[in-house]
Amino acid sequence: MRAKTALIAGAGVAGPATAYWLNAAGWRTTIVERAAAPRTEGYVIDFWGLGYDIAERMGLSGGLEAVGYHVRELKVVGDHGQRLAGFGTSVFEELTGGRYITLARNDLSRLLLDAAAPTTELIFGDEIGALSQNLDSVDVELVSGRRRHVDLVVGADGLHSQVRHLAFGPEERFEKPLGYAVAAFDSGGYRPREEDVYVMYGRPGRMLGRFTLHEDRSLFLFVFTFQGDLPIGVGAQKSLLKELYQGGSWETDMVLDRLEDVEELYLDRVSQIVASDWSRGRIALVGDAAFCVSLLGGQGSALAIIAAYVLAGEIARANGDVAEGLAQYERQLRHYITTKQTGARRLAGAFAPRTRLGLWFRNQVLRSLAIPGLARLFVGREIIDRLALPEYPLVAAHDRLPSTPDNSPRS
Repeated sequence: MRAKTALIAGAGVAGPATAYWLNAAGWRTTIVERAAAPRTEGYVIDFWGLGYDIAERMGLSGGLEAVGYHVRELKVVGDHGQRLAGFGTSVFEELTGGRYITLARNDLSRLLLDAAAPTTELIFGDEIGALSQNLDSVDVELVSGRRRHVDLVVGADGLHSQVRHLAFGPEERFEKPLGYAVAAFDSGGYRPREEDVYVMYGRPGRMLGRFTLHEDRSLFLFVFTFQGDLPIGVGAQKSLLKELYQGGSWETDMVLDRLEDVEELYLDRVSQIVASDWSRGRIALVGDAAFCVSLLGGQGSALAIIAAYVLAGEIARANGDVAEGLAQYERQLRHYITTKQTGARRLAGAFAPRTRLGLWFRNQVLRSLAIPGLARLFVGREIIDRLALPEYPLVAAHDRLPSTPDNSPRS
């Protein structure tokens, strides 16, 4: 009996995680990624909960610790760098049993890709151009002209998913902008440098954050109110940030100076994806392509890993019946994801309140988190996952016998 095949769009977080767990269910997988190589630009994420549990099952604990950070404080500063508010983050460690880590999203992506790669074909610099679905298969044409005939297509290609566009409809049907945009870049040798402290400076509708990275690098994060289309091209994107942030106090001018030498800049809208269905026949969506909670909501990467595990697990439990497995995948997660999206909408405005009164109120809330009991009560509600993951007939890579994949990884 031949192994079933899946083509997965996207080599970020959701894609490699889906490939890994479908491999664990006995499938042969291919990942196609439009970028020419694994991406290096981006931002840092906080990683915990069920997503961390699943990463542990994948044998990634050591890798997470090697590339990650244990943030000890979040601090809000004023125009002259004076501390306005903040709190220590030990409560996160307590509530998660020490299994809470901050890391660059591209580092998490790399760990997942390395875990999936031995049994997954990798195609970079290409993407899905057309899909034609049959009763028992999907015909796929890549932009390069290559064709594939597979049992399952998974769109794990993020907020602006091409698979969702082709199989479900245009993006505007699903995207719910939250009225903000985010930009990020990193730079070497920046001073001052405060290890394991996340520093935030704000004006109404504008936030600038600084966080120290390994190898004497610093990450800078911009969150700002924005409506409409963002500029395309690094030059135009830099101009937008300068226009929005020039005249700011604290270290704003120093950070904007560092922007001059940047060749890669992350910039995107802050949006959620709300779709009534996560699958159409043998085409499924996972991660941000299906249910983006928004970058500012947190836990998006963890939710992508959870969804990848449940998607593969439900298909395995249905003995390869794709339609039944995908229906159960959505039933398992729909309420949980809806709750996460609701919480994320509440949190989004806390990064860049639109008024001075909003900034003042946000700072009062952060000050209250310095009180241990209140911090545990408030943070625990958001940080503790209230979902029991089923056990599936999946065999993790470190429990499998070494084998030679039918499709060797290539670029």
